[in-house]
Amino acid sequence: MTTPLQRPVLRRCVSCRSLLDRCLLWRVIRLAEGGIALDQGMGRSAYLCRSRACLEEAKRRKRLQRALRCQVADSIIASLEARLPASDSATAEAR
Repeated sequence: MTTPLQRPVLRRCVSCRSLLDRCLLWRVIRLAEGGIALDQGMGRSAYLCRSRACLEEAKRRKRLQRALRCQVADSIIASLEARLPASDSATAEAR
């Protein structure tokens, strides 16, 4: 994470609006040359909590599209869903 001399770099989740250290969030980037990337690249970024609730809310209310000011493909959402922990997805299926 950070050394004791450094302040944490805080970012806000586009879904729940929580302010967290950026290493605890997923980064979705609209690349300068076009397209969408996850975690690395240069361009406009949006951050999202690593939870199913935030991902579902962002998908339902189109929070990523609004924050990035472009369309976000379903494949990006699917790859974020694949990153969710197995215990989190099992809990959602049980509901």
